[in-house]
Amino acid sequence: MDEQRILEVENSYLAKVYHKFPICVCKGRGALLYDAKGREYIDCMGGYGVSLVGHCHPKVVKAITEQCKRLIACHSSLYNDARAELLERLLKIAPKGLERVFLSNSGAESVECAIKLAVKYTGRNEFISMVRGYHGKTLGALSATWNPKYRKTFKPILIPNFRFVPFGKLDKVEEAISNRTAAVIVEPIQGEGGVHVSPEGFLQGLRKLCDEYDVLLIIDEVQTGFGRTGRMWASEHWRVVPDVMCVAKSMAGGLPMGATLAKGEIMDSLRVGEHTTTFGGNPLTCAAACATIDAIIEERLVERARLLGEFFMKMLLKVQRLRIVREIRGLGLMIGVECRVDIHRVLMGCLERGMIPLYSGRNVIRFLPPLVIGKDQIEKAAQILEDALKEEEQRIKS
Repeated sequence: MDEQRILEVENSYLAKVYHKFPICVCKGRGALLYDAKGREYIDCMGGYGVSLVGHCHPKVVKAITEQCKRLIACHSSLYNDARAELLERLLKIAPKGLERVFLSNSGAESVECAIKLAVKYTGRNEFISMVRGYHGKTLGALSATWNPKYRKTFKPILIPNFRFVPFGKLDKVEEAISNRTAAVIVEPIQGEGGVHVSPEGFLQGLRKLCDEYDVLLIIDEVQTGFGRTGRMWASEHWRVVPDVMCVAKSMAGGLPMGATLAKGEIMDSLRVGEHTTTFGGNPLTCAAACATIDAIIEERLVERARLLGEFFMKMLLKVQRLRIVREIRGLGLMIGVECRVDIHRVLMGCLERGMIPLYSGRNVIRFLPPLVIGKDQIEKAAQILEDALKEEEQRIKS
């Protein structure tokens, strides 16, 4: 199928719910993507953070291929070797104290489980979430998500028991806590909200407040987990261990997978049948996830994310001096460039020059490249961004 036909088919039949970039990607290797005409792009979108170990990583491809020949589907009512191997690998790298896992298919599903866990374990039904926080678009996860543009249409059927407080303001969190509060849910770094990093002392303060008021702390590491920020889990930057942790995106090297990790007593509060999912923990994604974790550890991708993140920030210093750039922030290879203008033309300029960026809202350019990206590719991406920003700045002046 040629490129024009592909675009026509998707535009005709796919639900019109995605902001579409005008390129058709057909192949990928490492941190590079190729369109239907063979043109090469540096991938700084990374599938919204999914492609952490790179596109078609050899270990992941091998694991999927071998597992396909053995067994693809196996419901969790039956035991399975690939699932058991993943559970051991995952808990080995998990924060100390998180002892049980629920396997699902996405970040939103991992959050749904966390919400139900908090209600079941505490017997309470109120939650505290953060302004600018994003946790997904299924009804429970959307109830925890702040952005009014996602909530407005569905507000009549959302869970009303969520109170939103300013990110980073411990006093506001404490004011919002009541005897009905089951949990506080927070991202260590707000990705969709604009790549806002937790202020020093905030996560530690949340942990202390939750302990003091007997409230669960749910940390959403869907975007920040598995080494993205230069630590295996972003919460490790602040030495904070949650009661419940949500992970997904990069977990299975590109296949759909999510997981909710919790302390044993919390997860064990769920009775048989109270929360299940048909595809969760299927052998194919488990094999891919095992290979992904192995690649992260064996290739020292966590350390690589830290070093390359520092290098990327250095490369962006020239961009920081442009008048239309307000701020650059982030940790590891999770970086946001906040602009003083609408960034649509800048994004299109990056695409035209051979780099696929991401965004957070109308004025933040977001970078979530694979951790296998090379320094030369980072330099090129930074130069492309600078050129696109300069072009937009000049357009505004003229």
